[in-house]
Amino acid sequence: MKPKKAGRKTIARRRAVGAEVTGKGVHFRVWAPRCDTLSVVIENPAGPSETALTAEEPGYFSALVPDAVEGTLYRIRINGSSDLFPDPASRSQPQGPHGPSAVVDPSRYAWRHAPPPLAETGHVIYELHPGTFTPEGTFAAAAAELPWLAKLGITMIEVMPLAEFTGSFGWGYDGVDLWAPEHLYGTPDDFRSFVDLAHAAGLAVILDVVYNHLGPDGNYLKQFSDSYFTDRYPNDWGESINFDGDDAAPVREFFRENAAHWIDEYHLDGLRLDATQSIIDLSGHHVIGEITTAARDAASGRSLFIVAENEEQQVRMLRPVAEGGYGVTAMWNDDFHHAAVVALTGRSEAYFTDYRGSPQEFISAARWGFLYQGQRYKWQKQRRGSDSRRVPPENLIWFLENHDQVANSAHGRRLHASTSPGRMRAMTALLLLGPATPMLFQGQEFGSTAPFLYFADHEPHLAEAVARGRRKFLRQFPSFATKETQKILAPPHDRQTFERCKLDFRERDTNAGTVALHRDLIRLRRSLPALTVRDREHVHGAVLSGHCFLLRYFSDEDRDCLLLVNLGSELHLNPAPEPLLAPPGNSGWTLIWSSESPAYGGSGTPSPEGEGWFIPAESALLLQAGVEPVPALREDPLIRLWHLIPRKRGRRISVAGLRVDFPPLSRSLFPPGAKLPGLCQ
Repeated sequence: MKPKKAGRKTIARRRAVGAEVTGKGVHFRVWAPRCDTLSVVIENPAGPSETALTAEEPGYFSALVPDAVEGTLYRIRINGSSDLFPDPASRSQPQGPHGPSAVVDPSRYAWRHAPPPLAETGHVIYELHPGTFTPEGTFAAAAAELPWLAKLGITMIEVMPLAEFTGSFGWGYDGVDLWAPEHLYGTPDDFRSFVDLAHAAGLAVILDVVYNHLGPDGNYLKQFSDSYFTDRYPNDWGESINFDGDDAAPVREFFRENAAHWIDEYHLDGLRLDATQSIIDLSGHHVIGEITTAARDAASGRSLFIVAENEEQQVRMLRPVAEGGYGVTAMWNDDFHHAAVVALTGRSEAYFTDYRGSPQEFISAARWGFLYQGQRYKWQKQRRGSDSRRVPPENLIWFLENHDQVANSAHGRRLHASTSPGRMRAMTALLLLGPATPMLFQGQEFGSTAPFLYFADHEPHLAEAVARGRRKFLRQFPSFATKETQKILAPPHDRQTFERCKLDFRERDTNAGTVALHRDLIRLRRSLPALTVRDREHVHGAVLSGHCFLLRYFSDEDRDCLLLVNLGSELHLNPAPEPLLAPPGNSGWTLIWSSESPAYGGSGTPSPEGEGWFIPAESALLLQAGVEPVPALREDPLIRLWHLIPRKRGRRISVAGLRVDFPPLSRSLFPPGAKLPGLCQ
C-alpha cells in the first residue's frame, strides 16, 4: 500500500505532539529523529488507508488527514516497515499498549461543573487506586462513591497512575502510554466524567504521574528515538529518562506537554510526581520546574496543587521556579510515617531503622517538618534531608498508610491490624488534628480488612522476573527474608492477589465507629479556630512521658486547643510542672473530644484535669480553653461537648435522659443539624 502524500499546512494545535482533531480533519505530529520516513495508517472498515507524514526540523513529522475523525483507530509505520506502532502521544489505547491508538477530541466533552477553588488551606487528601477502590474497578463506579467521601470531609482525591499499561491489572507505575488513561477503567470521557462529578461534590482531583521511568512491556518510544532514555544515571525501576543529554530538548517537551495535557484536557486540579529523586537533570534548569510551570500555564489562572514524592527530602522543590525552586506545592513527609509505624508496631527494621517512634519525634514533625534535615541517616550511610523549619505545615503531607507502605509487608496488612485499637485511634487523631496536610489511603477511613498487595499482570517470563524482584525487595526486612515468609508472599501476577485488594463497602456499616472517628476529627479540624491556623509558631509541644506528649495550638482569642496523645499506659501527672498545660488567662480547659468515646469503641473518659492530670492509656484527648460547660453538669462526660451543640435561646435538649436548657452563645462550631463528635452522639 503506497501512502498518500499530505501537503504542508500550518495547524493551530493544543499540544506539540499527538493526534488532534481540527475543523479540517485530524492533524498528526510525532517526534522521530531516528526515522527516515513516517506514515499514519488508518484502520477503516473498508480497509486501511495510509498517509505519509512530512518531515519537519528538528526530527518531527506531521500531516493533516482529512478523513480521520474522533474515534478513528490508527498506527504509525516507520521507514516503510511492515511493523506498525502506537502513537507515542496516543490519547487512547482501547485495546491496550500493543493495539492501535484512537483519536480523541477532548473538546466534545460538555463540562458541567467548575473546579473548586484551591486557594484555601485545610485539605484532606484521599489516595485511591481505580481498579480496587470498587468491585467493578471503573471510573464510573468510583464516581458513585464521591459524594460519600465528600460527606466524610475529604477535599481532594489523589488518583494512582492511569497511563496505559499491559495486562488486565496493575498498580499503574509501569505505564507505557503516558497520554492515554488505562482502558480497563473506562474511556477518556469516563475519566473526564469522574473529574466532573468530583467537582460537583466539591472535591478536587490530582493525578499521580510517573516521569522517572516507563514500564518494561509495551514501551515503543525507542522505535522513534534512542534519546528518550539514558544509562548515565541509575534507576531502580528501569531506564532513566534523558532530560539533560543529547536531543534532550524534545524529550523535555514530551513530558512537559504531557503534564499540561492532563490539566488542560481533563480539568485536573494538580499532579503528584512519583519518585522525583529519580528524575535526574544536571542541565541547570531542572525539568521538574518546566513541568510544574507548563501545568500551571495550562490551568489558565486556576490554582493547582502539585505534590512531590521525594525520598531525599529536598525542600528546594517547594520554592517558586523564579527563585530557583521546582514550583511544587507540597511534599510527602515519609519521616512522620516511619516514626508512626515504629510507635504503633515496634517494627524498626530496614528503612524504619533510624526512627524510635518517640514523643519528641512527633513534636519535632509538627514543629519543624522533616525529622532528617541533613543529619546522617544510618540506613543509607549518608546525610539525608534539608532544612524544612520555615516550610508552612500545610506544605508537608502526613499519612499513616499509602499504596507503597501497606504493600511493603508480608501480607499487605493495614496498619490497624498490626497495633491496638486504642493506639490506632490516638495516632489517627494526631494525623487528622496535626498541623500538616493529612492523607488517607482508600479504606483506611473504615478500617478496611482488605489487604493492599503488589500486583502486576505480565507475560510469564516477565511475571516471574517481577515476582523475584519483589521477593528480593522485601528481603531488606529481616522478618520477611526467612524461607517461610518468602514462600507465602502473594505472586504479583496472580489475579487473586489483585482481587483480594478490592474494598468491601459493607465494612462502612460494620465498622461505623471507625467512620465516625474520621468524620468527627475532620470536622473538628475545620471547626476549631486554633486548629485552622497554619503557622508553625502557633504550635508547640512537650514530652510528658516516654509514650505521651502534647501539642498546644495557640490562638489569638485565647481559644487555645490542647491535644494530648498517649501511646502507652495510663499517665498520672501530680504535680504537672509543664507550662503548656496551663490554660490562657483564667478560662480553664474543657474536654471536647476523646478517642476513648464509646462511639468509637473506647471505654469512656473521666475528666483529665483535677488533682493533677490523668491521661488514659492509648488515647488522644482534645481540650479547648475559654469555654466552660454548664456548672451543674461539669463532671458528666456525656455532655462535656455541650458548647458544640447548635442551639437557640430557650432550646431544650435531652442527653442521656437528662433535659437541659442551654443559654445562647455568640457562635456554634457546627451548623444546625450536624451530627456531634464523640461523647455527645
